[in-house]
Amino acid sequence: MTTISLHEPTPLWQSGALSGVLGSPVLLKMEALQPVGSFKIRGMGAACRRAREEGAARLVSSSGGNAGYAVAYAGRRLGMPTTVVVPRTASARAQALIRGEGAEVIEHGESWDDSHAYASQLAQRLGGAYIHPFDDPAVWAGHAGMIREIAEAGVTPGMVVVSVGGGGLLCGVLEGMHNAGWLDVPVLAAETRGADSFAASVAAGRLVTLERISSIATTLGARTVAPNALAWTRRHHIIPWTVTDREAVDACLRFADDHRVLVEPACGAALAPIYGQAEPLMGRDPVLVIVCGGAGVTRELLAHWERQTR
Repeated sequence: MTTISLHEPTPLWQSGALSGVLGSPVLLKMEALQPVGSFKIRGMGAACRRAREEGAARLVSSSGGNAGYAVAYAGRRLGMPTTVVVPRTASARAQALIRGEGAEVIEHGESWDDSHAYASQLAQRLGGAYIHPFDDPAVWAGHAGMIREIAEAGVTPGMVVVSVGGGGLLCGVLEGMHNAGWLDVPVLAAETRGADSFAASVAAGRLVTLERISSIATTLGARTVAPNALAWTRRHHIIPWTVTDREAVDACLRFADDHRVLVEPACGAALAPIYGQAEPLMGRDPVLVIVCGGAGVTRELLAHWERQTR
């Protein structure tokens, strides 16, 4: 069976603008430049390839946008029919991108958790493989590849900054860090308030399910993080960090000016601590930021989010 490459190695940039703000070198792993606009294709692609190798004839997933888009893209490239269940909060743009890859889109539920429950049952009825957007070892292993690329470039950071939604990216980054021997490199795990299920779980010492997602960063909208994300806090130094929606959007706008790249507020959550000179980052050399990207962003949406958070 021919191996199809679904993701691309991404650039590692040193940001003059962000380094100037922080007063120490800031490196950007530019996952926003993946074919689907986000890091998601690494993990989703790995899980979809595994499903095909195990004999699945159909893919089913659930997503507020980026993961579903990545699964739809992978399904088209692999020649597999794909269904993606999205919550009602999923943007029209995200749904259009998924449909543009030839996937069926079903809208169900108020949040990703509702969509996930429905999609899991649907996969059983259809006899398809369910591709979980963040709680799957194959997904984590796929995301870990971005750290391998950085390590192969000879870089060892002083701190890693990463956005947390369901925790799939966090788990993958940590897996990659341990594979690379970065055992003592701390991680700043950034979320927006109203989508901060990881921070709430760390504070409680157990998994916490948010009553609802009230942040505009809907692609961080998992009311409960993957259990493995919380488990990592017992094996690695992870600092939960929350920012406001306004700080995340402001970071997106400043990043667009600084680097001519549009990213979603979910990604802005990881950029905001840099622009805000967060205390845990001070003196770290270099700080590595996973610029996770996001396909569901346009100039018009950024302007709307800016008005909405003022």
